[in-house]
Amino acid sequence: MKIINLLFVLTSIIILSACNPQSCGKTDRAAELNAIEDLLESYIIANENQDFELIERIWAPNSDIILYGTNTNERLMGWTNIRNAIKVQFSVIEETYISASDQFIKINDCGTTGWFAETLNYNFVYNGEAQSYEGLRFTGVVVKMDGHWRFVQAHLSLPGDVDIGE
Repeated sequence: MKIINLLFVLTSIIILSACNPQSCGKTDRAAELNAIEDLLESYIIANENQDFELIERIWAPNSDIILYGTNTNERLMGWTNIRNAIKVQFSVIEETYISASDQFIKINDCGTTGWFAETLNYNFVYNGEAQSYEGLRFTGVVVKMDGHWRFVQAHLSLPGDVDIGE
C-alpha cells in the first residue's frame, strides 16, 4: 500500500509541475522591459539615420511577421516584403526626426513575448517638402529570439477626428 501511495504522490508531483505556468524559470522583468524600451528606441534611431543594418537586427527574419503601415493597402507580410518597403522608404525620404510619448510595454510571465503601444510624432522631408504625422499610433508584438528582442508584428495608424458624441 505504501508503494501505491508513493507512486501516486510522485505521479501527482510530476503532473502538477508540468502544468505549472511558472515553470519557465525566473525572469528579470525590469531588465526585459528595459530591453524592449531599447528596441523601440532602436526603431527610432534606425529610421532617423536610415540605418538598414539596425533595421535588420530589430525585425525577426521570418516569413510570418507582419507590418501594417499607414497607407490603406500597406499590409506587409514577411521579412522580405517589410525589408523592401523600408528600402523604398529610405530612398524617398530624408531628414527624419521621430519623437515618442505615452509608451506602454507589457511582457508575458516567461519574459519571451511582449507587446507595446506608443505615440509617435514622425517628421521628414519628402520631395523637398517637410511632412509631419502628429500622434501616429505605433503598436506591436515583440518576441525574444536567441537572447534578443525582435519585432514580429507592428501597426502604425493615424488618429481620425470623428465626432461621435460624448
